[in-house]
Amino acid sequence: MCAAIFAPVLYGQTAPPANLNAVDHPWDNGTRIDLSWSLSTNDTTLSGYLVRKKAANEAEFTTVEIVPPGTNRYTVSTVNPETSYLFQVIAVAPGNAESSPAVTAEPIMPLMEWFDGTRVWFLFLLGVFSSAVLAYIALARRGVKMKVRAIPGLKAIDEAVGRATEMGRSCLFIPGVQDINDIQTIAGLNVLSRIATTAAEYDAKLEVPTSKSLVMTAARETVQAAFLTAGRPDAYNADDIYYVTDEQFGYVAYLQGLMVREKPAACFYLGHFFAESLILAEAGNSVGAIQIAGTAETTQLPFFVAACDYTLIGEEFFAASAYLSGEPDQLGTLKGQDVGKIIVMAGIVLGVIGATIASITGSPAIQSLIDFFTNTVLT
Repeated sequence: MCAAIFAPVLYGQTAPPANLNAVDHPWDNGTRIDLSWSLSTNDTTLSGYLVRKKAANEAEFTTVEIVPPGTNRYTVSTVNPETSYLFQVIAVAPGNAESSPAVTAEPIMPLMEWFDGTRVWFLFLLGVFSSAVLAYIALARRGVKMKVRAIPGLKAIDEAVGRATEMGRSCLFIPGVQDINDIQTIAGLNVLSRIATTAAEYDAKLEVPTSKSLVMTAARETVQAAFLTAGRPDAYNADDIYYVTDEQFGYVAYLQGLMVREKPAACFYLGHFFAESLILAEAGNSVGAIQIAGTAETTQLPFFVAACDYTLIGEEFFAASAYLSGEPDQLGTLKGQDVGKIIVMAGIVLGVIGATIASITGSPAIQSLIDFFTNTVLT
């Protein structure tokens, strides 16, 4: 609560709390202090207890929290490691009448421990998720079939490349405008490998203009390996994968001109995009190309959905590599992540139900359970 609510008043007959003690919270990251005190003799008539703190080098105390009457313990979680603090606890009567403060005898400094006990639940959940991933990888390696939902945009790759071959026109792959250290760029290059393999098999021209030199190098190696896998290394042309410019809209202007001149039969936009997404998609649409897009940039997805034939949305984009390759390790990882999603979804549903019941019934037991999960498990 705001300190202004508890404006200083003349001390009345409200008995103060006593024996205020402050100790460093055990097994934490140095941001908590545990306070304990003896209740005021007027506890049953109080509005609560006002907890205040101040660093040793500060002039005035600031309000931390007001706790209900009957409370004689509180953990302050807003302190900084290696900083000394003093604390006050004040009994507050109806009408905001404050007692004299109980003050800690000497400053106390919170210390960072070797092991942060507040993260035990995070360690437990991490262990559950990791175990699920490892278990599914082991099952996939043993030949257990992993069912993966069909992704229409990836199934349409063969159709798009086949159409380009029939029309005698090229395929255009645009890997976004970010560098090779962006996970979306890497995900796009994984899909490029499949597109390049299909282009080699169908004898279609694949052009990959890039806005980053490192992406160009990675794309060249990806396409070359794909052509080699397809048994057509002689058809690989490094000049079809080239660098344009780092300038965002200079790159986009080049791509627009390329589309208008060459009229590619298939356009693939797979990577990290910004304002250029709609410009590119509209340009491709104007030349009648089949367009497949994929990105995790949520602000650009609506534009791709509106202007492209197929769009890989968010996790579909990242799951593409496992879907296309069928490798056991990738499929097992994908299925293991689903276990984590189920646990999270179940937690959300149970939390909403529990919070609703606690709000309607006022049950302190259910509210305590909700507070435990909110303040301990999820922090």
